[in-house]
Amino acid sequence: MTPRYKLDRIDLKILAELQRNGRITNVELAELVNLSPSPCLMRVKKLQKAGYILGYSALIDIASLGDTLTVFTEFTLKNHRQIDFARFQEALEKVPSCVECHLVSGGYDYLAKFVTSSITSYQNVVEALIDRDIGIDKYFSFVVIKTPFVKTQLPLTELFEERI
Repeated sequence: MTPRYKLDRIDLKILAELQRNGRITNVELAELVNLSPSPCLMRVKKLQKAGYILGYSALIDIASLGDTLTVFTEFTLKNHRQIDFARFQEALEKVPSCVECHLVSGGYDYLAKFVTSSITSYQNVVEALIDRDIGIDKYFSFVVIKTPFVKTQLPLTELFEERI
């Protein structure tokens, strides 16, 4: 990855449009951001090379595939050395049902999001983590009853436009 460069308004527009539609053609993207296709493609490649674009993926409607369970879990570790955080994160990253993990400030150390097929499946995952002795002191689980919305696009222009 090359060093990051300072983004301009056109770069932000490109990133915002790619968030909305990662399958957009370069010609369509160029038109939306008021560039000709060749400079637009060069900017996209530069954004990718600089690490601003991590990849492209499809958004899956998990509910249409069948019943699932989403659980947010607060984890508190027994010790707070760098090696303890690294060991916990490494173990959690290997759990397929753990789709997010955040080191947070406050009353606990980590907030993780699990998506499993059932409460039994979730409990098996957590018990396996505890059995691995990766430093978990305590955990609290919050089962999601309903998800009214999930935003998949970051508000790039609101976050960064005034800094340009």
